[in-house]
Amino acid sequence: MFRALLRRLIKLLLWLAALSVLLVLVLRWVPPPFTALMFERKLESWREGGQSIDLQRTWRPWTALPDNLKMAVIAAEDQKFADHWGFDVEAIRSALAHNERGGSLRGASTLSQQVAKNLFLWSGRSWVRKGFEVWFTGWIELLWSKERILEIYLNSVEWGDGIFGAEAAAQHHFGIGAANLSAAQASQLAAVLPNPREWNAGRPGPHVRQRAGWIRQQVRQLGGGHYLDGLQEPGAR
Repeated sequence: MFRALLRRLIKLLLWLAALSVLLVLVLRWVPPPFTALMFERKLESWREGGQSIDLQRTWRPWTALPDNLKMAVIAAEDQKFADHWGFDVEAIRSALAHNERGGSLRGASTLSQQVAKNLFLWSGRSWVRKGFEVWFTGWIELLWSKERILEIYLNSVEWGDGIFGAEAAAQHHFGIGAANLSAAQASQLAAVLPNPREWNAGRPGPHVRQRAGWIRQQVRQLGGGHYLDGLQEPGAR
């Protein structure tokens, strides 16, 4: 009986693994209608206030997303995005060393890891969630282009309570479409990403303004929009 149960469990796990890979493959072409994080925020609003939060999100394809926002996010969150295979080993080592010394916890998630977490997983820190994140990140990097990873990131990332994606963020914080964002506005949006529900891109405080200025400087050092020309198809790196 034990062996039969074990075989069934293994078979179930293999089916779930195959379905997860198939889902990643489908999302290479199909825009995800929602994300795990959006669903989590809905549940939070029901638990805390009894009323469902109004989620705002409008999908914009790669060509409709401004280069200055693409570069601002890369400069702020993952400057080795074009070169790594989903994991910045040097940043992970640095974060581990920092965390061992105590003080505030520092993360080292790449844009690919953030996409995996936002799309498929739950919030929080645990080795189980991290293991799933590694699994999905690996398949995302293998099956998607870098352009696709950044496109889904910019259409899924949280930019305020109920605000998801670049178009909704631009409308909410600046009253314009994402395609019309200036370099300064794009850098302010990127600057609040570590804490988007506490910091406001449209009404930035001193810390956000300072960080936005640093991001614009980093964009110039990365080569501006020329950096985007180096984003390659999966398997070509």
